[in-house]
Amino acid sequence: MCIRDRGLAALQAGLTPAFSPLYQQIKGLILQSLQSGEWKPGEAIPSEMDLAARFRVSQGTVRKAIDELSAENLVVRRQGKGTFVATHAEHQVQYRFLKLQPDNGDTHSEGPAARTIIDCKRLRATAEVARALNLRTGDSVLQVRRVLSFAGVPTILEDLWLPGTPFKGLTAERLTRHQGAMYAMFETEFGVRMVRADESIRAVNPDAEQAALLAVNLHTPLLSVERVAYTYNDTAMELRRGLYRTDTHHYRNVLS
Repeated sequence: MCIRDRGLAALQAGLTPAFSPLYQQIKGLILQSLQSGEWKPGEAIPSEMDLAARFRVSQGTVRKAIDELSAENLVVRRQGKGTFVATHAEHQVQYRFLKLQPDNGDTHSEGPAARTIIDCKRLRATAEVARALNLRTGDSVLQVRRVLSFAGVPTILEDLWLPGTPFKGLTAERLTRHQGAMYAMFETEFGVRMVRADESIRAVNPDAEQAALLAVNLHTPLLSVERVAYTYNDTAMELRRGLYRTDTHHYRNVLS
């Protein structure tokens, strides 16, 4: 089947709009392969030449598609080695969704956070959680609460809600044993890769329980960051609410 026939099939499946240029159709087909697991996180994808032959298009068309995937952090180019599926296990990617920076130095010089799992339990989704995760009220979800500490100082308190079915078998013990980034664990153990996130931020004061976990008083201003993280095809896979101390850290985002 030629690429235009493949593209038509994809269009009929509702994967891309009918007016998509050819490189966008190629991008959509590559995304299908990523989503299906044909190429796992950290693995090399075929060369531009091989992909061009596979889809019967020019290398330039494939290159443009991969340029966009690279800009979206879905693949990573390595000089002289090829193009690889991006993974949260890579050091430079681990901090992609963590925008809290130390006032002195950066996340790399500061080192990884010490993580304490406070709770991990299954419950029924409230209407608010269900709406964020595109579930039905009462569906099974997993709630995780943890504290991230830097240099022995509790700095971030996070509550996470995950859809129950994709994360069946996730426990506090498994979270505690895992030494890498949480999103890397989601990739390797549950086959769920977070590819983008939406965040909203506001300033708040903690309640008594939150203040105790962060070792601050009730009048300490905190940054409240609410995030919905998505896997491929904009499927919501996590609702995360974090409270950030900002006495030694600040929230930094690079806009381009």
